[in-house]
Amino acid sequence: MAFFSRIRHVLLHQAAAPSSVFQSPFALGRLYSTLTSPKLFISGLSRLTTDEKLTEAFAPFGRLVEAKVIVDRMSGRSKGFGFVTYETIEEADKAREGMNAKFLDGWVIFVDPAKPREPRPPPQPEPEQSETGFRTNKTVGWCG
Repeated sequence: MAFFSRIRHVLLHQAAAPSSVFQSPFALGRLYSTLTSPKLFISGLSRLTTDEKLTEAFAPFGRLVEAKVIVDRMSGRSKGFGFVTYETIEEADKAREGMNAKFLDGWVIFVDPAKPREPRPPPQPEPEQSETGFRTNKTVGWCG
């Protein structure tokens, strides 16, 4: 019983005293701003959204460097996401706050900070074919 009384006492005193993190206005800014570059990742785009429509939607928030909808190489259709780059982080932050969870071309879009591109491993050479025209798959066996 004393254990629960002690926990209640600690919780009540923590709730009554504001945390030292929230006392500084600069600390509050660090909690909510995670942007480290002016590039934003836009997800949830309609298949009909083009680079021009993306530019129109994000232009009111600042000077755009680039607005790009990512398309499939084979079909040429949108993959449903894109990137927007501003000149400054402050403009990107305004756009993130203003456009996150808003409608664009009938779809709800989400705006997040873009992550740096991960390096890809070098491509593996194609396995050589034998005289019969089959190639060896070391995990399964023969395949043609």
